[in-house]
Amino acid sequence: MLSFALLAYRTSICSSTEVTPYSLVFGMEVVLSVEVEIPSMRVLAESKFKEAKWAKQHYEQLNLIDEKWLTALCHGQCYQERMAREFNKKFRLYEFSPGDLVLWKVLYIAPDSRGKIAYKYNRPFIVKEVFDGGAIILNDMDGNENALLVNADALKKYYH
Repeated sequence: MLSFALLAYRTSICSSTEVTPYSLVFGMEVVLSVEVEIPSMRVLAESKFKEAKWAKQHYEQLNLIDEKWLTALCHGQCYQERMAREFNKKFRLYEFSPGDLVLWKVLYIAPDSRGKIAYKYNRPFIVKEVFDGGAIILNDMDGNENALLVNADALKKYYH
C-alpha cells in the first residue's frame, strides 16, 4: 500500500507550495494510468501532436520548470512567514532580571512520579545572571550556583 500512498502524496497539491511535488520534479502534471485507458482531454490533446510539435512543447515546458520552482519557493516562503506570525501571536516572552524568583520546568518524568498529578516545576530558584538569547544562570534558594545554563523557555516567574 506504500506505493499507492506515495502516488497520492506526489500528485496532491500541497498547501504550502500550491503545486504537486511531481510537477516540481518533472515539470508537468502526472498522467494517471486511468487516463491512458479512458483518455482525458489532456491525453487526447498530446496524442494528436506530431513528434516535432510534441518535442517543442515539452522543451517549452522544461523552460517553465524554473518559473514553477520559483513560484513554489515563493509560496513556501509565504507559508513559513504565515506560520511564524501565527506562532509569534501565541508566544509570550518573559523578561527576567537578576534577583527574580523563578520555577524551573521538569523536562523528564521521574520513576517515582505521581503520574498526571506530578509536579511540573521544580522548587524556586533565584536568577543570578541573564544573557542575550534567553540563557540564564540560576542559584538555589541557599545560594548554591547551578552548574548549567537554563533556557528562559523552561522557566516561569514564581510569585510567593
